[in-house]
Order: sequence, then structure tokens, then C-alpha cells
Amino acid sequence: MPDVVLTPEELTARTTVATEAAFNAATDLGLLVEETRVLHDAFSLVLHLHPSPVVVRIPLVLPPGTTPEALVLRQRRELDVADWLAREGVPAVRPSPLVPLDPVREDDFTMTFWELVDVAEDHEPYAAADHAVCAALHAALAAYPGVLPFLSPFNEGLPAMMEALEGSPHLTDDDLDRAHAEWHALQPVLSSAKAFRERFPEADLQPIQGDAPSHNVIRSTKGLVFGDFEDVCLGPVEWDLAGHGPEAAAAYDEAAGPLGMRTIDPDVQRVMDAARSLQAVASFSLVPQLPVLEQGLQLPLRAWRESPPLVL
Repeated sequence: MPDVVLTPEELTARTTVATEAAFNAATDLGLLVEETRVLHDAFSLVLHLHPSPVVVRIPLVLPPGTTPEALVLRQRRELDVADWLAREGVPAVRPSPLVPLDPVREDDFTMTFWELVDVAEDHEPYAAADHAVCAALHAALAAYPGVLPFLSPFNEGLPAMMEALEGSPHLTDDDLDRAHAEWHALQPVLSSAKAFRERFPEADLQPIQGDAPSHNVIRSTKGLVFGDFEDVCLGPVEWDLAGHGPEAAAAYDEAAGPLGMRTIDPDVQRVMDAARSLQAVASFSLVPQLPVLEQGLQLPLRAWRESPPLVL
């Protein structure tokens, strides 16, 4: 772990500086901002630019070595997909029409601007919706005409996170040996769409949300709204259900048939579950940037340790 863990004071300072950058960027864009209201502060800082009906999201916690250029490409993909979904009538958080459809760089931060959603009283962050909603989202995303990278959460962020695990105080030597063994087993299968198709010729690929869409929803006064398409990519639909268990797959399958979508492939799901578990273990490399993450990773770490080693 090459980085020193940020102190509470340093975390507060990071939020303050990012907030100032967002204010300056928003006012330069002509938005009226009388007050910045923190809606969320974890991997990203999310602010309501009151009284404008605009929310700004600023990524703060990123895989080691992430360049500004790579971040901009990721944000542009998200903006394009979210804008396309909204124009198709899919309930997804819409990029703000009050600013250009492009990330904005201010100081050391790159941010995106979104339309404010009228949140319902029963909304809770990360409170899961029925996994059937994933099938409806996939049915809509299947028609997305843009070009997306293959399984970017695995191929773009994970290599550097795996490398940064060395010396982690949170993992034993046995943990590290197993993690690297699973990484070397999964990488040849998941490194490209071609490699994946050779291993799973019956499992089609399509645009997917990339980060548990059933948990990235906002309960608005008008119903569920999909959000957080930062990891949007090309992949098997099973990635979006990874780690959620057989009940999630059953709910998905029940909804998929009437929508003309294929049902879950158990062999693909097993591999996606393993890849997602490895991603969780590798996320210990992000703890220096977000210390509270350590506590949240204990449960997936314990489940991974208790699971049988991956065999492909």
C-alpha cells in the first residue's frame, strides 16, 4: 500500500477544495449558486448547486494511476449513455441541459453536471430494488448505438488495484497468494470480448450498467430512476448481478423472458461472481483514499475467504 491513509482533517480539506472547484466551475458556466448542499461524500462528492436544479458529481477516490484523460473518457461515456437513455424515455438520471454535455475540469478535479431528481421520502442510498429492474434496463441498453469498452471495471481499474495490494495491512500472505492466483486465472478469460466469447460462445454481450444497477437507483416522487453509469461497458448481463445470489438471478430470469432477454447462464454467473469478489478484495488498495471503506469491505472479505477457490 504505497499511500498514507488520509486523516479526517485531510478528508475534510479534500471535500472543501472540491466544493470550491465545483462552485467556481458552475458559476463560470453561468449557473446561479447561492449554496452548495452535500448530498453524498464517499467515492464521489455529490453536491446540489442550490437554487439551480443541478447536481454536480466529482470523483474523489480512483484506482491508482488513473490519469485525467482516462477519467474524462469514462465520464464522457457515462454522460452519453445517460443522455441517450433519457431521450429514449428510460427513467435514468439525466445530464443537466443547462450546461454543455461534457466533463468540466477545474483545478485538480473533473466533474459532471446532472439534473436534480425530486427524491421521495422513502429513498435510502444503495437500498436495493427488485433485481427484475435490471432486466428492464438491459433491454433498453441493448439498443445503445455507441461503442463501449469490454468489462472496463475489470480491465481498466483492477490491474492497478491488484498491484497496489502488495504490503496491504488488511490482507494476509495467503489472501494475497489467492488473490493473485484468481487474477491470473480470470484475466485470460475476461481481458477482451474475443477471449470471453471463446470461453462462453453461447453468452451474448451487450451494454451493461457495470455496477449493480439494482442498488444504484433513486426512489423519486415519480418512481425508480437509474443512476451512476460511471462503469457502463460492454459485457455479459451476469456482471450486473454478480454477488447477489440465486434469488437475484431468479427474479431477473422471471422478468427477462417477457422482455425477450436471455436468462442467466450459471457458468458465466459463477465467473462474474468470482471476478466481482476479487474486485472487492482489491478495493482494499483504495482504503488510503477512503478509510471508512475498510469497515465496509470486511463482510465481502470474509465471504471470499470462506468460499472455495476459483477453478476455471
